[in-house]
Amino acid sequence: MARKPSRAESPKIAPGAEGPRPWPSEPDVGRFTDRYFVKTKETIHRFGDKRVTYAIFMRRPVIFTPRLMVDWLMAIAKARGTEFTIKLNYQEGDWVGAGEPLLYIEGSFYHLVDLETLYLQKLGASCIAAYNAYSMCTDLPRVAFIAMDARHCAGTEMAELMAYAASVGSDAAKKKVGAKGFVGNATNATAHFFGQASGLGTMPHALIGYAGSTVRAAEMFHETFPYQDLTVLVDYYGREITDALAVCKRFHDIAAAGRLAVRIDTHGGRFVEGLDPQESYAVLERHVPLAVRRYRSETELRYLTGTGVSAAAIFHMRDSLDRAGYDKVRIVASSGFSVAKCRVMADASAPVDAIGTGSYLPENWIETYATADIVAYDNAPSVKIGREFLIRERKK
Repeated sequence: MARKPSRAESPKIAPGAEGPRPWPSEPDVGRFTDRYFVKTKETIHRFGDKRVTYAIFMRRPVIFTPRLMVDWLMAIAKARGTEFTIKLNYQEGDWVGAGEPLLYIEGSFYHLVDLETLYLQKLGASCIAAYNAYSMCTDLPRVAFIAMDARHCAGTEMAELMAYAASVGSDAAKKKVGAKGFVGNATNATAHFFGQASGLGTMPHALIGYAGSTVRAAEMFHETFPYQDLTVLVDYYGREITDALAVCKRFHDIAAAGRLAVRIDTHGGRFVEGLDPQESYAVLERHVPLAVRRYRSETELRYLTGTGVSAAAIFHMRDSLDRAGYDKVRIVASSGFSVAKCRVMADASAPVDAIGTGSYLPENWIETYATADIVAYDNAPSVKIGREFLIRERKK
């Protein structure tokens, strides 16, 4: 006969006694999970528990990012005084095909049923973000990436998931093609995923507006942080080339030492200083004449020759710096660097040293949905019609 679970099987972890508490914490699970799972838990309590096995899968190829989900499940199991057996079918960072079971979770139905909503939230989006980060890093293996996603996330929990995902996708690209990958991110809270003690970054546009000039903002930053390398935004006043060269002249020694970078973040409403459609084509014709001939869509053409931070804009900045003798000054590009834009930059061999991006975040949110199905009750295989493949995979 099925064992009826006791409501007393939920000991709480004293705050601080076992390290950081999981979020949502065990007492909050019922508030944040789907209501029908809570009702199912009440039904199981009335009629008796069973040991079940869940299979978790996604409907498109992904890079596997299980760590935050598994850590959360283990913490909740400990808080409830139970145990879950988790079998990972792949290693963290592995490529997984569409529909392939990522992992199995086995344990008390009573203790697992109300967790599904929450552990799926911790898996799906990060698997897609890791895939996107991996794609960008493999397309541009010689470019360093900086994760600048935090301000685009829906809260700090999502920010943690996205930083973790970027680090996993980056590590996978490093193993696959020797990519530089993501070298850091923008916040202290998640810097540890990239092996950093703190977030990276120098100045926002607001500091330049406060200072009254791009050069003065650079001076203020350097005076405040004299031992840090200097990366200066140069698009605030629409004088990307003029201000970049002025900063290089003011910090000639730092530029000569390779400790200065200029960051182009020009928005899509205008061209970088000195460019227009005709000149953008001319720049690419000098450097990569085949690039424009290979474009396949209007979006790709915009990334090559359009407004904002295009491939032509990056070549134009590199030419301007080199002509003035600042060949050691690095170029950092940001503004809409998605997987598709990075692919175009790779095809054009744009001379960018680093890219700041939050665009590895999933663009099509419906693709992030992870799915859980029970495939066995008390070790007897059973799954809804159409998901029999999950049982076959479990037997392997």
